[in-house]
Amino acid sequence: MLVNNAAFQYHARHFGDITEKHFDATLKTNLYGYFHMAQESVPHMKPGAAIINTGSVTGIEGSKNLVDYSMTKGGIHAFTRALAGNLLDKGIRVNAVAPGPVWTPLNPSDKEDEDVSKFGSGTPMKRPAQPEELAPAYVFLASSHCSSYITGEILPVIGGY
Repeated sequence: MLVNNAAFQYHARHFGDITEKHFDATLKTNLYGYFHMAQESVPHMKPGAAIINTGSVTGIEGSKNLVDYSMTKGGIHAFTRALAGNLLDKGIRVNAVAPGPVWTPLNPSDKEDEDVSKFGSGTPMKRPAQPEELAPAYVFLASSHCSSYITGEILPVIGGY
């Protein structure tokens, strides 16, 4: 099994503030990394294996302050669906979890204290998820006993609608 869960993000209030260097770092971490990990892992996988990619609600809804990050997360969702079709004959399932706001070290890395204190408050649950609240989604998709008929799906875990 492979779980791809790496990301780079940097908030930019203005689209013009996204430099090519910043854009490249976002794409190389968020897309190239998943591609290369999958490409190296697939030859070692047997039927019943699973790849679980970490997408994001921003890949579904977009985020005006995370344009490049949103783009890569949408790309991860498309990669998940395309790769699922490609690997179906090998018996390898490919799915993604698309979390909403989750408390991780990324959160305070490029935000003001006031923004950090409000992080996740826009969800119906009025708070961010804790990483352990996402774990069951990954375990579900990893388990052939629970999800052997599921491939190419994006599972949103976003704190309600």
